[in-house]
Amino acid sequence: MTDCTPVHTIRDGVYAASLTPLRGDLSIDHAAYAKHAHWLLQHGCDGLAVMGTTGEATSFSIAERQEALERLLIEGLPPARLMVGTGCAALPDTIALTRHARANGVNAVLTLPPFYYKSPSDDGLFAAFDQLIQAVGDTRLKVYLYHFPQMSAVPFSNALIERLLTAYPDTIAGMKDSSGDVHHMLEVIAQFPRLRLFAGTEQYLVDVLRAGGAGCISATINITCRLTQKLYRQWSGGGTFMLQQQITGIRRTVETLPVIPALKCVMAQLTKQTAWQHVRPPHVPLNRAGTEFLQKITQQVAQSL
Repeated sequence: MTDCTPVHTIRDGVYAASLTPLRGDLSIDHAAYAKHAHWLLQHGCDGLAVMGTTGEATSFSIAERQEALERLLIEGLPPARLMVGTGCAALPDTIALTRHARANGVNAVLTLPPFYYKSPSDDGLFAAFDQLIQAVGDTRLKVYLYHFPQMSAVPFSNALIERLLTAYPDTIAGMKDSSGDVHHMLEVIAQFPRLRLFAGTEQYLVDVLRAGGAGCISATINITCRLTQKLYRQWSGGGTFMLQQQITGIRRTVETLPVIPALKCVMAQLTKQTAWQHVRPPHVPLNRAGTEFLQKITQQVAQSL
């Protein structure tokens, strides 16, 4: 294990699952990436989840993902406000990305289970996280389990969560629950009160906070950042119903389209920079009908900023 340097954990609150801007050749536009990251922090985000699903992480090589983090840090993004996606199908890649995050001062990693082979046993999944944590060998590491069964098809059972927490109580720090099932989120919070649960959609932010959850990490916070931070600050008081309805309406509208191209389309309309619409295959940019459909959402977002 490493030295006894104090561990700074990420704060509770509102996190954008950050988009990754691309150039015309579909390489990462690092300058635009850093600019967007700073913009999100300036417009209400407590922190950022980078190189996750919304960031198209699985469409990038390990080297590209490592360079993306390095360039963000060079541009002044504070490590304590970043959660880095490190989960891959191959355990050595997950280890490499997690070691890289720690070597660059980032404690918090958001980690998918190995997701290619379906219906693995809890023994197999435990072994993957056990080997990850042992291989990194750093007491400052904070692992956030990425529960996204619709995408990974490999959920975290409650029995597995309990086993991981028992084995690594100081390392398994929390979960991003992107299942879309608020009952599952509330069940996990109730059963594992020391596990910091972040809802994967802002439409359940208030429900999760009322139950004792940590906050929200969401794709649509790229555009609802101001509104969601306002809701986070006011949730325990009155007058939040209309605000929650507005945020939920934006989320549900975006979800009627392919989410990543839709969010990039809104960013293109907000910034008047068409390069925002670049996505890596298998994603494709929205067609004209989709672009026009989102104009009202763009207007709502612009008024909130």
